[in-house]
Amino acid sequence: MSITKRTFIALAGATALTATFANSAAAFEPTKPIDFVIMAGAGGGADQIARFIQSVAEKKKLTVRPLVPNNKGGGSGAEALIALKGASDPDHTILVTLNSFFTTPLRQENLGIDVTTFTPVAMMGVDPFVLWVHKDSGITDFDQWVAKVKEGGYVMGGTGKGQEDSLVITWLEQNFDLDIKYIPYKGGGAVAKDLAGQQIMASVNNPAETKGFYASGDVVPLLAFSDERMPAFPDVPTVKELGKDFSYYNQRAVVGAPGMSDDAAKYYQDLFQTIYDTEEWQGYMESESLSPLWMNPEEQKEYWNTQIENHKELLAKMGE
Repeated sequence: MSITKRTFIALAGATALTATFANSAAAFEPTKPIDFVIMAGAGGGADQIARFIQSVAEKKKLTVRPLVPNNKGGGSGAEALIALKGASDPDHTILVTLNSFFTTPLRQENLGIDVTTFTPVAMMGVDPFVLWVHKDSGITDFDQWVAKVKEGGYVMGGTGKGQEDSLVITWLEQNFDLDIKYIPYKGGGAVAKDLAGQQIMASVNNPAETKGFYASGDVVPLLAFSDERMPAFPDVPTVKELGKDFSYYNQRAVVGAPGMSDDAAKYYQDLFQTIYDTEEWQGYMESESLSPLWMNPEEQKEYWNTQIENHKELLAKMGE
């Protein structure tokens, strides 16, 4: 199973024309602070993105009421999904998602969450995964890493269980005959911190989550789960260069609560189109190694259905 950027782009089709949010005659405007729920803990990629978006909206005075970040990463994002499903005011409740938007409802059917009932707002980009080790490990390439793991007792950490990080690590186990102890965390920031502190031996953090520790020389990238080599890491090979037809990207998207009114949905869709087109967001994607990928609401719905089926297959392969 290859969840590639090319697949995303094919789904996205032609990019919509830039919305003129500031000049649109919106039938809805928020009347109170907007609950900006984050489907992960503090410090991870989703948290960083939400807080950057908030800063852009505030700097450019794009909303009449503030976006208020609200971390709900418990239960691999189940806490956030439950909060959105039960939102008392759907028109003032939006969610920053990652791929646990798909995996958590599949793994926890008792939640009664159907993500296709949520309201599409914006696909802000996709985020590749990278295999990282601590500099003091002495490991400088993937072959050395495989040999070290096969010695036994290898410990890795990642965000949640049965979601993005654990899916990628399980894929490594199954394709290279490895046995890895996996420790779940609430957010990617904590994973990156513990790798830098050598509490774990490796991670598959997104680049933004590990950027600071990479810049300080604490961690070393070994392998990219992207379709092509990443500009920020030109010397790091991809999984495909190993002869494996696999890549994996994390969605960085915003969705609205089920039951959101059409007018409110249009307001947020225009708002996030405006944010997406700013120099600030375009620069953020480049600096944090995100791949741009805008989708309109209809394309997002199609993408959700495709990813639900893709993740059913991935979860089945990992025995979830």
